[in-house]
Amino acid sequence: MELTTVWFCLIAVLWIGYFALEGFDFGVGMLLPVLGREERERRVLINTIGPVWDGNEVWVLVAGGATFAAFPEWYATLFSGFYLPLLLILVALIVRGVAFEYRAKRDDPTWRARWDLAIFWGSLLPAVLWGVAFGNIVRGVPIDADLEYVGGFFNLLNPYALLGGLTTLTLFLTHGAMYVALKTDGPIRREARALATRLGLVAALVAVLFLVWTQVDTGSVASGVLFVLAALALLAGVAAAGAAREGWAFLGTFVTIALAVAGLFAALFPDVMPTSLADGTSLTTTNAAATAYTLKIMTGVAVVFTPIVLVYQGWTYWVFRKRLSVHHIPEAVLAGERPAGGR
Repeated sequence: MELTTVWFCLIAVLWIGYFALEGFDFGVGMLLPVLGREERERRVLINTIGPVWDGNEVWVLVAGGATFAAFPEWYATLFSGFYLPLLLILVALIVRGVAFEYRAKRDDPTWRARWDLAIFWGSLLPAVLWGVAFGNIVRGVPIDADLEYVGGFFNLLNPYALLGGLTTLTLFLTHGAMYVALKTDGPIRREARALATRLGLVAALVAVLFLVWTQVDTGSVASGVLFVLAALALLAGVAAAGAAREGWAFLGTFVTIALAVAGLFAALFPDVMPTSLADGTSLTTTNAAATAYTLKIMTGVAVVFTPIVLVYQGWTYWVFRKRLSVHHIPEAVLAGERPAGGR
């Protein structure tokens, strides 16, 4: 297999990791005003993702860096063409991270309510915009013969891409509800499980429409198989949630997102960013790639450091594996006194 194909697959894996992991903490952030009706419940929800959300974001940083190094033409065209949505995502992620750190700094309901709002919008905007961005990447955008994006911002807001945004939004909401049901106990757990079942059915309807549209437009045999498996995994996850099997339910949405993203990359290959212009030129794994020497160096680095990162992240999830309930939130936290090692 050529190194350009290897790195296309590795970048796909990085995006799978990002959406499958950060997807549930986006979902928890969006469900904060729904499942967290009083401060103790909101603290429980935030504590479920407190030890892992920043580690989950590392995946998108590595995916961006790998794209820059392995496919510089793809990176340049993508970031110049999608400048505004990517800027909005970046700002939302920064505000969300600041909100996690600052909401417990003062014992003031208004202060906390404002940071909770920042967590909600900082989770919702990326959840929608990532779907819009990937919808446009798969569908194709105006790229001329010089490999330059020649469209505007509103070219990105087409029906197919907006359906992609709605798909990631509903999938991440379902994934977040599954995660809350898995990580909590008591009334929050029961409410999250019931909500996950309802959200899962909506997500299944929206996702099937988006994936069928993708398959009809640009799909291959491989993408078709992956999309069917993704739909089955989502239905299995919803059924498991209905049967109060939270672990299997969360695994179902995790696998759904992984297979759906894999299917999008399979539908895209060998292009990395197709053109929608008759006289334009699509970016492919060949004409967008870095030199063979660069790819060889990157492959060596990835072989050494990827297992280390995976082991460290797995260890983090293992350490913080226990369920949480409102009984685990001490009065000191509600009074604005930050506990040692906590957010």
